[in-house]
Amino acid sequence: MGRHTWGKTVGALVLAATVAAASGCSSSDDEGSGKPSATAAAKAKTVTVEAATTKFQDAVTAFDTDGGCLEQEPGTCWDQMMALMTPARDLRQAMNAEKSVGADFWTEAYTLIDTMETGIAVGEDQGAPAGAATLPEATNRDDVLGSAHKLSDWLDQHPLA
Repeated sequence: MGRHTWGKTVGALVLAATVAAASGCSSSDDEGSGKPSATAAAKAKTVTVEAATTKFQDAVTAFDTDGGCLEQEPGTCWDQMMALMTPARDLRQAMNAEKSVGADFWTEAYTLIDTMETGIAVGEDQGAPAGAATLPEATNRDDVLGSAHKLSDWLDQHPLA
């Protein structure tokens, strides 16, 4: 009999905690707290296409100036790949927010960024095996680094006026 009462008590406490937590999640108290909403924060974080383009192209230039990725061993180029991917993602956000041109204008740029994402999705630098320059799709470096350079060229050829 004692176990039955204890079980009911614990069950009631769990139910009360669940109801309290659920009602706290939908509270409108945050509206007057002075905290920005998630959408306001997202809008504030979005940069212009011009600023995102400059940041991305600066990253490509820095990659080239620093010597690129000279090591063939796997894992030696991941930081450089991510240093290009991060501003590419910011550029995509800025392109999505840009209303002066339609999505069709960005088709090739989106495709190049998607190819970069495919290379990053592997989760690591696969390296550059001997003869990689003559083998198609030999490494995810081609997806990330090659597409980054193509995107930089595309941006030079398609400035927003």
